[in-house]
Amino acid sequence: MKILDSNELNTGPAQPPIQPLLITGANGTLGRAFQRICAIRGIETVALGRKELDITDPQSVERALTQYNPWAVVNTAGYVKVDEAETDFARCYRENTTGAAILAAACAYRDLHFLTFSSDLVFDGNKSAAYVESDTPRPLNVYGNSKRLAERDVLQCMSNALVVRTSAFFGPWDEYNFVYNALKAGQQKQAFEAADDVLISPTYVPDLVNVALDLLIDEERGVWHLANQGAYTWADLARLAADMGGMDTSFVTPRSMQTFGLAATRPAYSVLGSRQGNLLPSVEHRLHGCVNEIMHVLRTTPEEPMAVAS
Repeated sequence: MKILDSNELNTGPAQPPIQPLLITGANGTLGRAFQRICAIRGIETVALGRKELDITDPQSVERALTQYNPWAVVNTAGYVKVDEAETDFARCYRENTTGAAILAAACAYRDLHFLTFSSDLVFDGNKSAAYVESDTPRPLNVYGNSKRLAERDVLQCMSNALVVRTSAFFGPWDEYNFVYNALKAGQQKQAFEAADDVLISPTYVPDLVNVALDLLIDEERGVWHLANQGAYTWADLARLAADMGGMDTSFVTPRSMQTFGLAATRPAYSVLGSRQGNLLPSVEHRLHGCVNEIMHVLRTTPEEPMAVAS
């Protein structure tokens, strides 16, 4: 067998550069998760934060798409402070609604695939069975309405866009989620207050990202619901996680949502189901592994005073 030297290896035709997947919102929970899972799956990515890409500025979007020439865009950027949105509504609509529509229009013009995320908070909770994709959104708060309008505007700009509605995140990779904070409170033997009169679909971030990527690659379109199967109150979820972590669950203090005095009204029921197919496993199945990973982190991290939850 002939071994080629470096000169011979370089004589072939130049290979075109690999088009990356462009991820907006690089520094958020979902943006970081996409970067991590794409690296595991061997998907080339470019992840941009607000300083590199302002999704509310068409010129900034155009510059990024020209520079990186992606095959698809995943939008994980946006305004996430549900209660602050009630008074900071102009910024919320700009980042959640206008920004998503600008990205969709730019992707449609360039014939790129586009994935963006919506929320269970587009629903009003006046249902006793899981919400499916065809149910009519009727949000109760500014954040939910910004997502409802984003869904409408994105799909008007780009009929083949993929819009994923999802619910409350939990996962092992950051401290900014409910399960982590519940387990931390239990480890520090502090009371942990949680609402016991609203039902949600807790969603394991790695599952969400993997399945959303699959749908994007398969060129699926329209609205899809992606959430792990099961309906839990926040207090149920905290107790279940604590029990899996080997803790006495008495530190979990159930309260009604109203007593927290939150600015934004939440639906009493926002469980997500799907007519497209239940693609994610049960909450309990995923919570076991997540709790083990979080407990390992908590046991190996120097203890710090825990901030009082708002």
